[in-house]
Amino acid sequence: MASMTPPVDMHDARDPELPGRLLTIERDALIPILRGRPDEDFARPVAACPGWTVRDVVAHCSAALTRVTEGRLDSEVFTPESNDRDIAERADWTNAQVVDELERGMSEAGPVLAGSDGMWDGVAFGEWVHAGDVREALGEPEAYGGSGLPDALALLARATREWGDHVPLEANLDDLDEPLRLGKTGDERPAARFVGDGPTLVRLYAGRPVEGAVYELTGVEAEELNLFG
Repeated sequence: MASMTPPVDMHDARDPELPGRLLTIERDALIPILRGRPDEDFARPVAACPGWTVRDVVAHCSAALTRVTEGRLDSEVFTPESNDRDIAERADWTNAQVVDELERGMSEAGPVLAGSDGMWDGVAFGEWVHAGDVREALGEPEAYGGSGLPDALALLARATREWGDHVPLEANLDDLDEPLRLGKTGDERPAARFVGDGPTLVRLYAGRPVEGAVYELTGVEAEELNLFG
């Protein structure tokens, strides 16, 4: 695989445009796929989200971005109950209407996220991961990869440094020219090590299955990496 040059904010510099840029890249990749699919494909189950269909995941993502653009984010957002309500509110919409809302949200949420000083970076990363869930359910290539991968990895690295107490880890990736540092700097625990490709690293941090992937992980259990666990 050809190397990708990592974004300038891969380690310490904060790039406020990063979340919006990632959404724009994924919008341009995912929306044409969804628009080209028949309605029956929206009923396919999504393995990473038990009980949800492709349509449910798309509706959840579109609702979340509408909340961002309308400034309706609070502590109750993204609970299972809130997610179920968002999906139920769109039950009478056509699939095309749900995709329209998703496209609009991916286009308009960037400036709001840029002004949040990182508070809602997780929304952009979660949207990108869910796009991978949908791609996988539809049998599309590059789930959790593609042209958005360098920015997704940069956002993931930033998130593991700034959210919670994450194990320090050095990732030597097939997809990047230099090692990627994740987790808390200055942690007394020795840094763990990952060797493999970017999509597999994303799967581990997103709690997605990695069966069949070829990688090395030392110094930490896979379950400890899950951001959403």
